[in-house]
Amino acid sequence: MGMPWVVRSVIAGAAGTAVMTLAYEVERRVRHRTTSLDYDDSDVPGVIVANILDLKGLTTEEDLELGELLRWTYGSAFGIWHGILRRVMPEPYAAAAFGTTLLGATFTAFPLLGRTPPPWKWPPDVIATAVGTHVAYTVTVAVVDDALAPTGRRARRAARRSVEA
Repeated sequence: MGMPWVVRSVIAGAAGTAVMTLAYEVERRVRHRTTSLDYDDSDVPGVIVANILDLKGLTTEEDLELGELLRWTYGSAFGIWHGILRRVMPEPYAAAAFGTTLLGATFTAFPLLGRTPPPWKWPPDVIATAVGTHVAYTVTVAVVDDALAPTGRRARRAARRSVEA
């Protein structure tokens, strides 16, 4: 019996979050930056959570920690959305719909809840980082979800080999 799709999707979401986090670290080192690369990489997610939970008087460091906690929890749980999409449509359509959802949420949630400027006023490097890290996340979620699925590429290849033998 295979792994339940929900568990597989949460694992894929966690893997995507790990890759997204690594992408930020690599970009920070390549660009020699110590400051935030985009709004996901800033204290804005923590400020949003603090506002929703009515937490007052947090320091910037606490906002950053809260944002990191948010990234890992919603990043892992968001994998479930990919799992749902994958159950109703094949890849790469599921991944495309998934990535579109993520970027749509990013481009609307930050201005609405985080009081950032609208995306068309974001600097080009911020847009590039946001898109690049979300693409890395999306691709990783799709690949890991597919690899862990009993009907994933590995299983299809093994089935083909057994038929050819």
